[in-house]
Amino acid sequence: MGLFEASGRLPPEARDGAGARAAPAPEGCAGSHSSAARGLALGRGRRLSVEEPRPRRQRDTQALLPVTQAMELRKRDYHVERPLMNQEQLEELGCWTSATTTYQWRTWFQCSRARARALLFQHLPVLAWLPRYPLRDWLLGDSLAGLSVAIMQLPQGLAYALLAGLPPVFGLYSSFYPVFIYFLFGTSRHISVGTFAVMSVMVGSVTESLAPGENFLQGVNSTVDEVARDAVRVQLASTLSVLVGLFQVGLGLVRFGFVVTYLSEPLVRGYTTAASVQVFVSQLKYVFGLQLSSHSGPLSLIYTVLEVCWKLPQSVVGTVVTALVAGVVLVLVKLLNDKLHRYLPMPIPGELLTLIGATGISYGVGLKARFGVDVVGDIPAGLLPPAAPSPQLFASLVGYAFTIAVVGFAIAISLGKIFALRHGYRVDSNQELVALGLSNLIGGIFQCFPVSCSMSRSLVQESAGGNTQVAGAVSSLFILIIIVKLGELFRDLPKAVLAAAIIVNLKGMLKQFSDIRSLWKSNRMDLLIWLVTFVATILLNLDIGLAISVVFSLLLVVVRTQLPRYSVLGQVPDTDIYEDVAEYSEAREVPGVKVFRSSATMYFANAELYSDALKQRCGVDVDHLISQKKKRLRKQEQKLKRLQKSLQKEAGAPSSQTAASEGTSVSIQVNTSIRDVESNNVEDSKAKQASTGNELEDAAASGQEDAKAPNGSTLKALGLPQPHFHSLVLDLGALSFVDTVCIKNLKNIFSDFREIEVEVYMAACHTPVIAQLEAGHFFDASITKQHLFASVHDAVLFALQHPRPSSASPVLMTKL
Repeated sequence: MGLFEASGRLPPEARDGAGARAAPAPEGCAGSHSSAARGLALGRGRRLSVEEPRPRRQRDTQALLPVTQAMELRKRDYHVERPLMNQEQLEELGCWTSATTTYQWRTWFQCSRARARALLFQHLPVLAWLPRYPLRDWLLGDSLAGLSVAIMQLPQGLAYALLAGLPPVFGLYSSFYPVFIYFLFGTSRHISVGTFAVMSVMVGSVTESLAPGENFLQGVNSTVDEVARDAVRVQLASTLSVLVGLFQVGLGLVRFGFVVTYLSEPLVRGYTTAASVQVFVSQLKYVFGLQLSSHSGPLSLIYTVLEVCWKLPQSVVGTVVTALVAGVVLVLVKLLNDKLHRYLPMPIPGELLTLIGATGISYGVGLKARFGVDVVGDIPAGLLPPAAPSPQLFASLVGYAFTIAVVGFAIAISLGKIFALRHGYRVDSNQELVALGLSNLIGGIFQCFPVSCSMSRSLVQESAGGNTQVAGAVSSLFILIIIVKLGELFRDLPKAVLAAAIIVNLKGMLKQFSDIRSLWKSNRMDLLIWLVTFVATILLNLDIGLAISVVFSLLLVVVRTQLPRYSVLGQVPDTDIYEDVAEYSEAREVPGVKVFRSSATMYFANAELYSDALKQRCGVDVDHLISQKKKRLRKQEQKLKRLQKSLQKEAGAPSSQTAASEGTSVSIQVNTSIRDVESNNVEDSKAKQASTGNELEDAAASGQEDAKAPNGSTLKALGLPQPHFHSLVLDLGALSFVDTVCIKNLKNIFSDFREIEVEVYMAACHTPVIAQLEAGHFFDASITKQHLFASVHDAVLFALQHPRPSSASPVLMTKL
């Protein structure tokens, strides 16, 4: 088998048509292709020198390069010597054996003390890291971070409860129970679990659609019974939280954490941007002091905006002024924090100070009595006892619960992985799903609504010195103190102030509109996903919008695999590298060899497109050539049969000769007929001899040519044009898997190109794909592993050494 080697010396005569230099031609090499073969390949026992890349205009390039860079290029030269290898030889050389398949599910039923301990630490991570917690190094930072997060949790919990359509105190409950549960079961050290705007608005859409205010009208004035309405909505939200927790725990236990991978970053960012718009619109009624009808389902956001515009003249001036003042104060404090964050040990708690100031002003001035400003109202002190969820509501809530479970986990795991990469630890996505599920499940039993994690609080927890979830435990203890002792002090807090705090906190998510500009420049397919997600979520609500966006993104993946980049490859001069001739101006096609590559894997959705693109890029109408070949063969056979019958009739040959001659080849029949004509002395009229003379000459000529050709049916013998290449190399490096359609398509490619006298080879196929090809019975007597090569260069060298099939049987012709 021929050897080839790579080194750093470039011979002066390495500029022939194939772009490489070779040793003298081997014995037995085909004459018409010997020059091309000398450019790339050697025969048996010879060596080929293939040099490391060096620019064609060597003098000009080195005149521009500094001396140090030229020396560095020389250092990169390498020398490789190995035999030309097909797949059979590679497997023999590398001692290939099929990898043993390990079934992970078998380990699930193994029992041992070590396994029990590992399972306990896996599902209760606090037992693994808390005993090794460095008190002196981390306790102070975690305590300060927990206090900072608690200061943010208080106003956000009250505000996001309103966003969920619930009394504000339930936001405090949701800031206590889930946070402490996540401290025990979570694996992320830095995310802050609790109320979140996107989750709250999703819960609010459920509570307002299933328990609208119109169902609780009472009295002559048609006032809403807020106590009854809130009781029903609390039951809905807590039952929804239990269902969300059950979904998340179940998916985590069956190790279904990978489901979040189907939510791409453009999808999540487009979805959260649309959710922030939903949040903004939902707070307008508190900013303007309006009483709006409940809208749910598709186009509910549009109806809400139209109703707000219609009722703007009914706005409460005191409420608008309160919201504006609170918003301006919050914005100024945030700007001040951004300016002085290097000099402050912790951010200025602008939201807490605004809430305290607004509560004091509202109590002192009497905003509710004098100006009609709506306030929070009574906040009961203490914790509520646990309550069982209502099974009757499961059927109506199960669809919403699954959507909220997936969205909440996607937000939490994306933030968790960001912080894990930043600080060098690992987040277990399945355990995160279990931890978040237990937080929602246990929280739902204690009257909480579904939660996730907040980016703003997580950033504060990290910047304030938080190192572990001890900071979360500290923040939950501060929230507990507020619930038990201090919550009732916020009874006069205006709801407009909470709405202003929510709107100001949307700044980060609303900034994601800049993704449109950046994605337009970087990746327009991702921009399309972003826009479809945003529009679908705005128009069709959060649950339907998410489903449509996921389906659309997956369909887009399928479409993109159906539209890959097909390339004809050429050799980069003086290398064993093959690149697209349309992109690399110096790459040259190897004479007589066509190399084809697809940028995507081949499977049932694009197999036919692959075959069509291959035939188109080869520059030969393969299907037309095959049909013409078959048509001419049929015509020739019919013509010869007619001539044979007429000659036998004239010679008086018995009909038994015709029957005896059946089963022989066309060329033998022609030769036999000609011999009969030459030996026959039967005299006939001159008119018949003149009319059949020309046909006999044509038949004799074609019969003699067919007798020399393999199978008597070559393109040249039939008068058809031959392809300008004799070998086709398929670069299959992009294949990640194959299915039955792909295997069938590859076999059809071999069959079609062999019909037009082009031999097909494959190259750079990965081992798992080869195993799938073997399982699909792709290899047989006509297509063996000797048609599969380790690299494109190996296949090209072999093709140049074997330019035309030998004149043997079809099976022997394809054996290399």
